[in-house]
Amino acid sequence: QVQLVESGGGLVQAGGSLRLSCAASGRAFSFTSYAMGWFRQAPGKEREFVAVISGSGGLTYYADSVKGRFTISRDNAKNTVFLQMNSLKPEDTAVYYCAAGPLTTTRGGNYSYWGQGTQVTVSS
Repeated sequence: QVQLVESGGGLVQAGGSLRLSCAASGRAFSFTSYAMGWFRQAPGKEREFVAVISGSGGLTYYADSVKGRFTISRDNAKNTVFLQMNSLKPEDTAVYYCAAGPLTTTRGGNYSYWGQGTQVTVSS
């Protein structure tokens, strides 16, 4: 069974930064075989794509709303993916989820495994 555990969420003022982490584990789980994505869901809104990184780390994609402010990276030796969030805005407030899937895609339906989420709150 694959487990994804997010951490690093919290309360921050607008303009501040947070770094989210997602640690992956599981028997026979080959971390480098999976693209890792970050998604978020704000109250009353649908889940939306934030960023994705390929298994090798060589490809990354971002939602337009976070491009230039957020950076996704991964440490394959530690089975961990990160989301560095800078210049945070109140509209970034949401529960952030990491996900693992076989394709480097923005579509949540293509991801096989999901974490439990971590709350990010940005105050104005």
